[in-house]
Parts: sequence; structure tokens; C-alpha cells
Amino acid sequence: MITVLIADDQPVVRQGFELFLAGHPDIEVVGHAHSGRHAVQQVSTLKPDVVLMDIRMPNGDGLTATREILAQFDNVRVIVVTTFDLDEYVFAALDAGASGFLLKDTDPDELADAVVTVACGGAVLSPRLTPRLMTEFARRGAPSRPNSVPPQHDLSLREMEVVQLLAQGLGNNEIARELQLEQSTVKTHIGNICRKLDVKTRVHVVIWAYRNGLVSSR
Repeated sequence: MITVLIADDQPVVRQGFELFLAGHPDIEVVGHAHSGRHAVQQVSTLKPDVVLMDIRMPNGDGLTATREILAQFDNVRVIVVTTFDLDEYVFAALDAGASGFLLKDTDPDELADAVVTVACGGAVLSPRLTPRLMTEFARRGAPSRPNSVPPQHDLSLREMEVVQLLAQGLGNNEIARELQLEQSTVKTHIGNICRKLDVKTRVHVVIWAYRNGLVSSR
């Protein structure tokens, strides 16, 4: 059973997410938190597997809570849940080690799948947000440098193709179709990429690729 803590300052959001997850046989919502500080306290008490974390909350924002939780509890995973307009702190949350982020209007099945994926050590990034993420990196001055010296890495040509498709927001099944591979092979490639780059999730692979000028925000 995957245990979940829902952290959001709006009761209707907390109740809605719990309702979305209630029908999944392998997920149990064990608690709610109404602020960042409360989220840290609840994680300490309840030890959930996954935290659904809002960013903009009173009494300790979600970013501060994410950093504290991930620093103190090795087995807890955090999914940032945000509005369509990307929040100021989402990027810092990803840098802090969050396992991805979703939109608050995400489909209930997608939300449940994300919880399961993250609990199993994976990462989630709403595909329709990936281009916005890249555009926001560009606006903030995280440069794309196609004419600069390439970063040092030992990724194969195939692995670089996978990185490029990840940066376009494609899921494993879409990458498999694009490259005419089995989904299991795509998963293996992504695992090898994470290992070679010494990053935890596919989200951080995309961030690495963008920051090193290997993908463009256009």
C-alpha cells in the first residue's frame, strides 16, 4: 500500500485529491497538511511514501517544506502540484529533488498513476508542461548554448536521442514509437542516462540537457 500526504492550504483541493485517489486499490491517503510547516510535521509523524505538495501556502511555503522533507526523510518522495501558470518556486523545487510536478486540474487517473510511478522510484512531469518549463528556463536566462563546448558525458547516440525526446515532453510509449523500440528498452535507456549523469529522475535529465545547451526552448 502506497501512503500519501496531501499538502494544500485549500480544503477543497485536499478533499478533491483524496477523492481522486480513493478508488485506487494500492493507494491510501493517510493525512492532510494546510501549510508547509504543517506538512513537515505530518511527514515526521505519518512517514508517507509520497507527498502531493502545493507551493504557495502560508506558514512555510511548499518549497521550504520540500527541501526540509527531502533532507530529513530519504524514503519520502514529493510531487509538486501547481496551477497552469508555472509557479515561481517550481524550478527550485525540482532542483531540491522533487520527483516532478503536475497540474492541479490533472486527470484523476493520471494523478494516481503519478503517485504509483514516484513511489516506485520514477518521476513525473506533465507532458504538456515540458515546453512551458523550457520556455521559462529561457526567460530566466538558463542559456541554450549550441555553439559552446558540449558538456562532458558518456551518453551514446541513442541515449542522446532519448534525451531530446524527453525534453519534448514525450512519454515512454511515445519515445518507443518514435525510435521503434520496446517500452522496456526505453526504460532501460532512461535508467542508464540517469546513472551516467548522476541524476535521480527524468525531470532532472531534461533540466541537465537544457542547462547544457543540448535542447532548445523553441
